[in-house]
Amino acid sequence: MKVDAQLPLGAELNPGPVAVAAEVAGYDAIWTSEVKHEPFVTLALAATATERLAVGSAVALAFVRNPMSTAVAANHLQELSGGRLLLGLGSQVRAHVTRRFSMPWSQPAARMREYIMAMREIWACWQTGRPLRFEGDFYSHTLMTPFFDPGPNPYGAPRVLLAGVGPLMTAIAGEVADGFLCHGFTTERFLREVTIPALQAGRERVGRDLTDFDVSGLPLIATGDTEVAMQAAVRAVRGQIAFYGSTPAYRPVLDLHGWGELGERLHQMSRDGAWAEMSDCIDDEVLNAFAVVAEPAAVAPELLRRYGDAMTRMTFYTPYEIDAELAATIADAVRRAPTAVDSGVSDS
Repeated sequence: MKVDAQLPLGAELNPGPVAVAAEVAGYDAIWTSEVKHEPFVTLALAATATERLAVGSAVALAFVRNPMSTAVAANHLQELSGGRLLLGLGSQVRAHVTRRFSMPWSQPAARMREYIMAMREIWACWQTGRPLRFEGDFYSHTLMTPFFDPGPNPYGAPRVLLAGVGPLMTAIAGEVADGFLCHGFTTERFLREVTIPALQAGRERVGRDLTDFDVSGLPLIATGDTEVAMQAAVRAVRGQIAFYGSTPAYRPVLDLHGWGELGERLHQMSRDGAWAEMSDCIDDEVLNAFAVVAEPAAVAPELLRRYGDAMTRMTFYTPYEIDAELAATIADAVRRAPTAVDSGVSDS
């Protein structure tokens, strides 16, 4: 099991020290998100500060760019990092794509499938010298002159990981991506009953299985080395679950457990601005389904019990300040423990 680190918000302007610390601590990759800053610039700074650590976007927003612009940036980062880029893509929601970025929106799963296929054709054009001929329903790329062709990348194309929640986008990831980025609002049951079957269905479309396919998890964890720290962690995690639960797009996770009414209540509370009260709706059953709540020594065994045969890598989701040494100790225990997954995800 690979264990990755997340670049904290606010560190995008100077990610080097955080990335170096993560590399020294033994993490396998560091991920940055696209919130207030451009993720590819952040990843370039992290890559040049490190030697071994993979650098990834979790996530870069696909539909606010075209396939060519993303292909160019990713190709540059792949070479700059010495082949260490993990290109994580996500769709974002319609309002942000159309109103914040003024970009088109339609059929997100079908559009994403074509987007990744177009990028692969662009990379293949540069790698092999064959003419660029991609014409789809959403994107068309048919011009590449020598002046704009960077030529073969000595490290090849980067691995592409696609984020999603619903089975349609998840199956697209299985079909055209190299991996899948699980949302933090995921339970073990949803992962096993919805996510993995959808990924397998996507792989079957192209005659492949989940061998060498990354499933990157973002498990919520509530832990602490004192009673006060544990209580603070639990409060923060309850609040994060409530926040995600109020979003209609994530309702299928709640519906699977028979908690649809909770989602409706949280959504109405969010519309009423009752954010502070929402976490009180998350009882212990819901809390423990979404999060590993345990003393530090028990976190790694529980993570591996839940996800050891279903994920190939994970990044701890701690929506509170956790001691870096404590997190690294847990990460080391997860990384060193034998799991049912040595390469790829179990198809059982």
